[in-house]
Amino acid sequence: MQWWQVLLLSLYAGYEILDELQIYSSLSAPVAAGLVSGLVMGDLKTGLYIGGQMQLTVLGVGTFGGASRIDATTGTVLATAFSVSVAGMKPEQAIAAIAVPVASLMVQLDVLARFANTYFEHRIDKNIEDFDYKAIERNFLFGAGPWALSRMIPVFLALAFGGKLVTQIVAWLNGPVKWLGDGLAVAGAALPAVGFAILLRYLPVKKHLPYLILGFVLTSLLSTVFTNIQTLGGGVLAVNKKFVGTFNALPMLAIAMIGLALALISYSRNRNSGGGGTQSTSNNSDSSSNNTSDGEEIEDDEL
Repeated sequence: MQWWQVLLLSLYAGYEILDELQIYSSLSAPVAAGLVSGLVMGDLKTGLYIGGQMQLTVLGVGTFGGASRIDATTGTVLATAFSVSVAGMKPEQAIAAIAVPVASLMVQLDVLARFANTYFEHRIDKNIEDFDYKAIERNFLFGAGPWALSRMIPVFLALAFGGKLVTQIVAWLNGPVKWLGDGLAVAGAALPAVGFAILLRYLPVKKHLPYLILGFVLTSLLSTVFTNIQTLGGGVLAVNKKFVGTFNALPMLAIAMIGLALALISYSRNRNSGGGGTQSTSNNSDSSSNNTSDGEEIEDDEL
């Protein structure tokens, strides 16, 4: 790994947490981290794959108030860097062995950053009492330091000094304990299903169950059709070398459009049903009791 790659990834790691807290450009998302890391490391495909998998893994993970959560973005940066730079490391292994553990450990550094940032918060409180507006702005900017350093320092240390250790671990996983390496690869590939399960746990699935079934069936049928067409095209090409044709798999954009169409149908139905007058108090109380009886599901009016 080149020094400039270590420097760029460390700077990005410091930026992404500031983007998440204040700038909101979406560059703090795991899939964006995969894009940036893949470009820096020269393997965009691996970066997007790891970033996409981590994005799906934390799909249903959120925070309330000032609670800390796993830092999937930093985990994506390190997993992509080592997956590309260390020979023999599969992306799935990098996700399970690096991305997820790093994302979990970063919770502690997130707490440390919040604790260190209170120093500037107290200074701002004093500046407010003194009506010192320039000092308020200055300490507000200084407060970004602990946040950025909480990501930059661990990423820099891991990339600068952790390469040899990761190389030894990969050789060990692909050698004496290959069964463990294969297990980590399977676990890494299955993690997105965990993200979907967490998301479905808090979505109003019972209320919109028909749309969930319809979307699943449509996607499954189209995937089967496209796969069979690909297989048929490959067989024809093997028999007739002059045959020219391109047979692509079902694009992810098509699946997203199916979901968008179902969401628009549901939105339109809810809007039309709610536009004809006001509901009675008894109906509101009944719906409230139904919402609470569903357990942990978050209803539309609770968002």
